[in-house]
Amino acid sequence: MPIKLKPLKKTIETETINTSRVGEIVEGKIVAQERSAVYLDLGIRGIGVIYGNEFYKSQNILKPLKIGDNVLAKITNLEDENGYRELSIMAASKEVVWKELKNLKEKNEIIEIKITKTNRGGLISEIKGVSAFLPLSQLSPEHYPKIESDDRIKIMAVLQKFINQTFKVKIIDLDSKKERLILSEKAIMPGKTLKKEKGEEKKEEKKYQIGDIVEGKITGITSFGAFVGIEEGCEGLLYPSEISEKKEAKPEEILKLGQKVKAKIIKIADNQIYLSLKI
Repeated sequence: MPIKLKPLKKTIETETINTSRVGEIVEGKIVAQERSAVYLDLGIRGIGVIYGNEFYKSQNILKPLKIGDNVLAKITNLEDENGYRELSIMAASKEVVWKELKNLKEKNEIIEIKITKTNRGGLISEIKGVSAFLPLSQLSPEHYPKIESDDRIKIMAVLQKFINQTFKVKIIDLDSKKERLILSEKAIMPGKTLKKEKGEEKKEEKKYQIGDIVEGKITGITSFGAFVGIEEGCEGLLYPSEISEKKEAKPEEILKLGQKVKAKIIKIADNQIYLSLKI
C-alpha cells in the first residue's frame, strides 16, 4: 500500500512548464520512506518513487539517507498507476560518474590510481567506482616489464608487484555503454622529455600509418577487446567489433594468447594504436 502523497496535478500550467522526459536526471528531496519504497518531492514535476527492483539495487545509496536529504535520480517512467514518476538512483549515479570521467578525459587531467588487480594484458584499477584498465603498452619505461622474451608468466610475476601501488595516469579511451575505461601512464611523461617524445612521436607516425597491415601476437584478452604485440613495448588494441563479424562473439571465444594475427591500423590517437582484423 503506497503512502498517500499528492501526485502531480495535470493542469495547463504544469503541462506547459513541465518538460520532464524518460531518461532525464532530476534532483528531489526525500519526503517519505517505507519498507520497500522511497518518495521524492520533485517540485513542479510532482512526486517520484524508487521501489521494486530499483529500491533493492540502491540499498547502499539509500540506507544512510533520511527525510529531507536531496538526491539525484533518473526518470524511468513518467507515471505509474498511482500517478508517481518512477525513478532510479543507480542509473543516475552511473550516468553522473561517466560524465565526470568524460570531463576528466577532455580536460586531459592527471589522475592518481591504486592498482587492485592484474591480468595478462596489464593492470586493473578503479576510478569513481568504475573498473579501469592500464594496458602493458601504456606503462612508462620505468614500469614496463623488462623481460627479454614474451614469457607471459614472467611478465605476470612482474605485474603482481604493482598491486596496491599508486600510479599517475590519464584517461585515453572510454565508452559508457560498453563500460570501457582505458588508462595511460605514458601519456604523462615528464615535460623535460617532451621534446624528445615529440621527435619519437613523429618517427612513430612515419613508421605506422592508418591503413598499414601489421603482424603481431595476441598479448592480452579482456571483455572489451584484445591487445596485439606489434613489437617490444608497442601494442595495438582490437575492439570486439573489429575482431569478428558476429556481434555476440566474445574475444576469448575467438582469440588465444600467443596467437599470431594480421591486422589493419584503423586509428592512431593518444599514444594508442587501434587495429582491425577485418582486412
